[in-house]
Amino acid sequence: MKILGLCFVGSATPRRAEMSEFLSSVFELRQEALDGPGADFFALPDGSHFAVASTPETGETRRSVGFLVDDLDQAIAELAARGVPVDQEPAENLSMRYTHFVAPDGRLYELIEYKPAD
Repeated sequence: MKILGLCFVGSATPRRAEMSEFLSSVFELRQEALDGPGADFFALPDGSHFAVASTPETGETRRSVGFLVDDLDQAIAELAARGVPVDQEPAENLSMRYTHFVAPDGRLYELIEYKPAD
């Protein structure tokens, strides 16, 4: 598996609207309309993304980090072959395909492959 870099960080907070406003007005990040899970996606100048989602009613805060890979299907097969818990069917939105896996630290991470530009 070839890791090309970090391309995504997600955060969940009970103050989603305030955080999204902060990213727009203070950091001057452009919000992108991506279909998929309910979150506000912000594009960074290097092509990576930061997403802000709402937390469940329990108030639990989660973070997710996405590793950019050159071949998502190959990466999924490699993790599965090593016994790493990984979603076998990738999800996708307008710009990327992605899957989640649980690393040895017990935390959820993502593998991401950008779709070719039209």
